[in-house]
Amino acid sequence: MNSVIFNNALRFIVLLMLQVLLLNNINFLGYINPYLYVVFILLYPFNANQTLFIFLSFLLGWGIDIFEDSGGINAAACVVAAYIRPAVLRFSFGVSYDYQTIKFSSTQPGSRISYVLIIVLVHHLVLFLLEFFNFAHLLLLLKKTFFSAAFTIILVFITLALFNKRSR
Repeated sequence: MNSVIFNNALRFIVLLMLQVLLLNNINFLGYINPYLYVVFILLYPFNANQTLFIFLSFLLGWGIDIFEDSGGINAAACVVAAYIRPAVLRFSFGVSYDYQTIKFSSTQPGSRISYVLIIVLVHHLVLFLLEFFNFAHLLLLLKKTFFSAAFTIILVFITLALFNKRSR
């Protein structure tokens, strides 16, 4: 139990610092930015307290908002992603999630891809909807959401592969 708490606390701090100090300075082609801190939401224990999880997701997003001076859009996007996560887990993993028998690293690749894809796309869509806050630039909103999500998804899978290999 203590190792789970320690791992999640360490993941929280490392992802927050990595996002703020390194990844927020990447602005590929003027509008593509990776948001790797979503890994915290993706890997948080599935059978843990949901209320605490939503609160921690809010704190993660709020921490990034403080450093970015972005007015709460990251916090809102994290809370939405954390809130819908049980439904996405049920959709992606089915009965395994209902019986709390999921070990993320040992699930089917298709289930993992759909889970990561949905959470990242929802997070990014909420983030950029709040950033633009109007539909006048709908094409730019969709372009920024799609390309940033694609970049983030690639980084998420690279990160998961690196840490999964190391933990074996």
